[in-house]
Amino acid sequence: MNWNVKDIEVFEAEKAYVDTAVIPVVPVDFGKDIRVSAAQSEFINLLALHLERQFKGRMMMTPSFTYRMKSSEEQEASELSQWAGELTGSGVKHVFFLTSDSRWKKVEDKLGEGLIWVPSIPLENLDDQYKHSIMEDQVKQLLNVIVQKWQKNS
Repeated sequence: MNWNVKDIEVFEAEKAYVDTAVIPVVPVDFGKDIRVSAAQSEFINLLALHLERQFKGRMMMTPSFTYRMKSSEEQEASELSQWAGELTGSGVKHVFFLTSDSRWKKVEDKLGEGLIWVPSIPLENLDDQYKHSIMEDQVKQLLNVIVQKWQKNS
């Protein structure tokens, strides 16, 4: 389920079956790292789209948690934990944070078992068909990670 009115209406009606939320975590920079932040954002958002398709009906994608690359990881982890708290307070059992920014590994302990770090693959020079093929391969690898986290947290 995506973050739109139609899918949220289904979420509200079928809350018992939608036990997982995924928060895409993407950096933004308007300086020297603008291309890095754009590449990570493109990769994570496309990966989230494919992940949602795979788990439609069980998983809800939230809007991206966007942060400045120069900000403090501690402060951002605290904010992200608040998002997770609100989601679990609404009945979601599992909250995953999907990112390709390795800086999040430093504060992984503050996010519990929810952090899923995936190294970004440069997509800018690939045609759409090949991008989607790569994303499907990535999702297949993520399936095992997600199922393990579900089992561990159940």
